[in-house]
Amino acid sequence: MRGTALGAAAGALSACAPSAGGGSGGTTLTIMAPENEFSPEFLKTAEQELGVTIKRVEVDPTKLTAMLASGTAPDLVRGLGAVETPYIVARDLALPLDDYFASSELLKADDIDPVNDVWRYDGSVQGQGPRYGMAKDYSQDAMFWYNTALFDAAGVAYPSETEPVTYDQWLDTGKELTQKDGDTTSVYGLSAGGLGLFISLANMTASAGGSLLSEDLGAVDFSSPEGRKALQWYLDYARAKVGFSPVEPNPDGWDWPPYQTGRLAVSWSGYWFGGAVAAEADLAATSRLAPAPTMGGERLSPCFGATGYWIPKASKQQDEAWQLFEWFMGGDPAKERAAGGWGLPSLLSLRADLPTGTPAQEQALAAVEAEADYFKVLSFSPYVKVEALDAVLNQYLPDAINGDATAASLGDTLNADMNALLDEGKELVK
Repeated sequence: MRGTALGAAAGALSACAPSAGGGSGGTTLTIMAPENEFSPEFLKTAEQELGVTIKRVEVDPTKLTAMLASGTAPDLVRGLGAVETPYIVARDLALPLDDYFASSELLKADDIDPVNDVWRYDGSVQGQGPRYGMAKDYSQDAMFWYNTALFDAAGVAYPSETEPVTYDQWLDTGKELTQKDGDTTSVYGLSAGGLGLFISLANMTASAGGSLLSEDLGAVDFSSPEGRKALQWYLDYARAKVGFSPVEPNPDGWDWPPYQTGRLAVSWSGYWFGGAVAAEADLAATSRLAPAPTMGGERLSPCFGATGYWIPKASKQQDEAWQLFEWFMGGDPAKERAAGGWGLPSLLSLRADLPTGTPAQEQALAAVEAEADYFKVLSFSPYVKVEALDAVLNQYLPDAINGDATAASLGDTLNADMNALLDEGKELVK
């Protein structure tokens, strides 16, 4: 789900643009977005297309809180729908967008991919209720990429392209693929960090048939059989030193550099990773995308991010913010993103624009289409940010991995600290 720089986009929304001219004293929109999604060149195109001036500020949760508190709210904010929607709705920060969607010529209800249900929340259930945002693109993030050349070199059989491996089989494969040069790891067999520790463990628990979060989303429970199973698997993975973890962090920050250079055989990354793979012809020829592993319960293949945008209730230019939102999500920028292969489009009608020019691109798309039946929304809590729960994991995992802590004892510690954070959050949203 990584963004990619957009080139010039000639849209067809001039009829929707406000009359004020961009940069000439008219409306100024402030957006919180990364430069690789709103580059200076792309901002100029957007300003010309919509007749507004756009000021970009870097994505920063602390800065966002300060802007909201000071009455200078941005007009459009980048966010992760899968883990942020309940949080921003519970705090009455996000503008419900149903009326805008209902009148949109570009974003029709029957054309919106169901993954966007993660941007809906009715106050108790994520996936129901009003829409508060939309993914710019997405992946089913529990799928994984692997390099067949490294499998061949190690004499390891490829995973099935249609049937999921179990997590235990996946770890065994990672051990077989890992190559050591003395105390140095020359090839990591498996990177299982996903897009974050907590959401990865929540996915494993769900795959085992349970849930890390209580039905009311107000408590964490690592002491259930399914939660302990997930935690034990991660401890086994980290202790095996077959991939990156809190005790052996990735110095590059993400999986692409080691995967690109042949130092990583398996990356727990969804379809979006193919945007990078496609740019390397030799690597693309040996790369494949496989189904999400299973922990023995229901087969599922969720989205961990659904990265997109939402409009703050405190925006003073909601209509103009919607025009930018609508164009970015449904106009030429959306078509260009789809053609780049950096994620699945949020509009079903843009599926035809996904790249299929190489065997690797064809294989990846076929794998995704076969996985579509197993998509499921994993509800997240409205009471805490996922980063806070990841911080708790990063606090306790190193000692647990390096020591002899059991999943049960570690789970009790995590329950205590995480549930204290959730209780604090409940007080704030009463």
